[in-house]
Amino acid sequence: METYTTDIALSAMGFGKFQALVLVYAGMGWVAESMELMLLSFVGPLVREEWKISAQDESLLSSVVFFGMLIGACGWGFVSDKYGRRTGLLFSTLFTTGMGFISALSPNYLCLMALRFLVGIGLGGSHVFSSWFLEFVPAQNRGTWMIVFSFFWTLGTVLEASLAWVVISALNWRWLLVFTAIPCFLLLPFFGTTPESPRYLCAQNRMSDATLVLERIAMINQAALPPGILTYNHEREVDHSTLACETDHLLPVRDKECTDVNAMSSKSGSVAALRSLLSRNLRRSTLLLWFAFYANSFAYYGLVLLTAQLSNANRSCASGLRYVKSEQDTSLYKDTFITSLAEIPGLLVSAVLVEWLGRKATMWCLLFTCCGFLGPLVLHQSELWTTGLIFGARACAMGSYTVLCLYAPEVYPTSVRSTGVGIANAIGRIGGVVCPLVAVGMLRSCLQMEAIVVFEVVLCLAAVACMLFPVETKGRDMN
Repeated sequence: METYTTDIALSAMGFGKFQALVLVYAGMGWVAESMELMLLSFVGPLVREEWKISAQDESLLSSVVFFGMLIGACGWGFVSDKYGRRTGLLFSTLFTTGMGFISALSPNYLCLMALRFLVGIGLGGSHVFSSWFLEFVPAQNRGTWMIVFSFFWTLGTVLEASLAWVVISALNWRWLLVFTAIPCFLLLPFFGTTPESPRYLCAQNRMSDATLVLERIAMINQAALPPGILTYNHEREVDHSTLACETDHLLPVRDKECTDVNAMSSKSGSVAALRSLLSRNLRRSTLLLWFAFYANSFAYYGLVLLTAQLSNANRSCASGLRYVKSEQDTSLYKDTFITSLAEIPGLLVSAVLVEWLGRKATMWCLLFTCCGFLGPLVLHQSELWTTGLIFGARACAMGSYTVLCLYAPEVYPTSVRSTGVGIANAIGRIGGVVCPLVAVGMLRSCLQMEAIVVFEVVLCLAAVACMLFPVETKGRDMN
């Protein structure tokens, strides 16, 4: 009897209207996350001014959000692997929306910090959107569509900069928190239309449910499924000795292996998943991914904060003061808006390179280029040069981070994909926790050269880690 796999079915049906709808829904999830994170560069200075808190407390307000995301990324990844992608999406969205609205009512600094920490826990589930979307995309154009998906992140950063420009001048930072939470809220009314990932259903041996989803895709795309019945078993046999070398295969998952993983999950949950991620076949990829996510997160979010802090630090240090109070003026929003637009050329460049050079080479090329843009900032530059250099650095950082978010789900098998990507994102959030201490704390102490050198070292090490990845996933099926 003829059989076919999810990859074969998706390739036969191609990318159509169904995937476009999934793209829009998942993309709105990334718009919501990017807006919540861009918010940090605007709210911090305003809260410091209103409640007379220290620069350290201001940077801590950003750090607690990333610490919450660290916890949430692990938790929501495990939930989506064990209970389904839709379950992870629903509860993380509900949590983020609720805490986002409530945080606007914070009566004091400690309450605001606690509520933004809870918002961070909710935002930790945003990686499930990208994994969920990629599990519907055919292998042959997965790289291109992931880059298109990442445009939603850039849309969120530009929207938040524009929103802050308008709202803060007319209202106050509390209203900015409210308006920023709205995109996440808008996901909830449409949740009932979202499908479960057919790859996840196959991994759970729910073949009839997976077939129904594929039939729905075929109907909406006006395409036909391959003849035969759906199976989770690739007909090719893989020599177990070759699995020791990750460059040979992307760890094909067979029915027996899926059953074993599910059995372990039911007994020991996340411990079994972590053991799988650190198994002999995945250990090297996992550890390198952890560092790459840490470094990319540190660099990207650090550059977002640098946009808001570098000009103020230059003026303060030039005046001979450690820190002087600076009013929120339109130059902050203008610079943030301009550097947010840098993500568009970054995505365009990565879209071209990712299918030409492959995932690994694209990442390390962009990371080294980012180092080149940051280098001149070890010395004080004019405001125009500073904005231009951060523009180039942020374009490269965005491109690299986007390709990394594409690469990670391609490396892991379906049974541990969300958990693996979730833990990698959680490690990345440590970079988000640390970067405000560098981008805000060191600059406020007039240590610009030292701060930029830290960024350069982290970026160079990340580029080397990308060169050492054992697997090139360009054009390969997701297992």
